[in-house]
Amino acid sequence: MIAFCGLVCSECPVFKATQKDDNQHKTKIAKSWSRYYGFELEPKDINCDGCSTENDQLFKHCKVCNIRKCCQEQHIENCAHCSDFPCNELNKIFEAVPNAKIQLHQIKNNL
Repeated sequence: MIAFCGLVCSECPVFKATQKDDNQHKTKIAKSWSRYYGFELEPKDINCDGCSTENDQLFKHCKVCNIRKCCQEQHIENCAHCSDFPCNELNKIFEAVPNAKIQLHQIKNNL
């Protein structure tokens, strides 16, 4: 499951904990990510069915993600399908998560 930005949702700890409904793992992720990212997360924030989900069960950041919003407005599967690929917003993700760039370039090359 590839996110709009190229992240692999199915490899995300939040996605995995949600799919397993593992509250102990959600608590552990919330504590760990709160320290790492410098903002407070609670176990209730650790719920996500992947950014392309139609329901509202998304990780806190995904709910306000500009890339997600853009892809939804354009009705495209992910950024590889965009005529502006790669945009400045997406390049910020690529700096933090180089594998996202690889994923989207592979998709783009196969279109």
